[in-house]
This record gives sequence, C-alpha cells and structure tokens, in this order.
Amino acid sequence: MPICWRKRAKFQVRKSGATTFAAISILLLSGCGTDSISNNSDSGFISGNGATVLVSPQERGEVIELAGETLDGAQLDIADWRGVPVVINLWASWCGPCRAEAADLENVYLQSKSRGVEFLGLNTRDGLAAAKAFNTRFKTSYPSIQDRDGQLTLVFGNLGPAATPSTMILDSKGRVAARILGPTTQAQLRVLLDAVIESDE
Repeated sequence: MPICWRKRAKFQVRKSGATTFAAISILLLSGCGTDSISNNSDSGFISGNGATVLVSPQERGEVIELAGETLDGAQLDIADWRGVPVVINLWASWCGPCRAEAADLENVYLQSKSRGVEFLGLNTRDGLAAAKAFNTRFKTSYPSIQDRDGQLTLVFGNLGPAATPSTMILDSKGRVAARILGPTTQAQLRVLLDAVIESDE
C-alpha cells in the first residue's frame, strides 16, 4: 500500500556546470506513491514526483517561443509578456493531479498578479468542451492555450514538461528558470517563484 510522508523540500540548482542542492525551510506533503516518474496505465498519463529544478541565470537556455489559440478562441503569444516572469502549467481535464493542484495555482496567480507575474495553462491532448468545463469547475481565471498533439511542449527542450501536470517558470527574459514535475502546492510554487523573481533583480 502506498504511504504518504512529509519531507523537506529540496531544489536541484544548476549552477556553473556543477549540481548543488539547497534545502528550503518549509515542509511539503509529498504525493502517495514512489519517488520517480511513473506511468499510470489506468488513466493514460505520466505522473511526476514533484521534483523541482531551479536553474541559475548563467545556465538558462534560449528564450521560449510559445503561441497558440486560447480556450476562448483568441490568439495568445507569450512574447507579449516579455519583461515579467511567466508561470506555465501543463494540464488536462482527464488528469487527477491537475484537478488536485488547480485551486493552488489559481490562488498563487491571484496573489502574484500585483507583482506583474503572468500565468498560462498549456492544455494537452484534450477536448475543447472538457477543457472549458474544467476551467469553469475550478474557477481558473488565467488563460490556457491548447496543445492538442503535444507538439508545443517540445519548445521547452530538456526542461520541458515530462509529466502531467508539470509547471515551468520563465524568467523576465523568457527563459526556463525552474520546473516542477508533478502537481505543485501554493507553498512550493511561491518559494520557487520568489527565487526566480529575486534572480531577475
């Protein structure tokens, strides 16, 4: 039987060609199950373990170019948000962990708007009606674009969303500064977002 446990969160920091670990002084509730990415054959999605990577400014890669059609039919290009951090969450209506983290994402979005932070959902392999119903049910107010065939996730390269859900944070220059594989929490996302904002200053 899977066991739930509490553990001190650790962020893997990529810096100057070496790997170091920085312990963050908060306790996060880990998910029930194993500590690795796993394939859930019943629901057809890959789930992550919450592993978090924070990339130092010197090691961040190319600017991410991402554009598409929102669930409301409008065109959105994150290039218009250049100059502020952007949180991008990969989700789907059929993903149980996505439902579990939805309220936390919305709360952090509402709390960080005044700091200029933008949020974008990347809805993957989903039907439009189901995706809209998800946003209505969980009162998600930030926009999402659809990635019907999974091709948009490729723009993130090695720090892309390898699990559903995943959350990436772009710095103000549009580069991937952090990634969470698996569902996130308000506490985890706030700490990571603060670290990215601080690195931008």
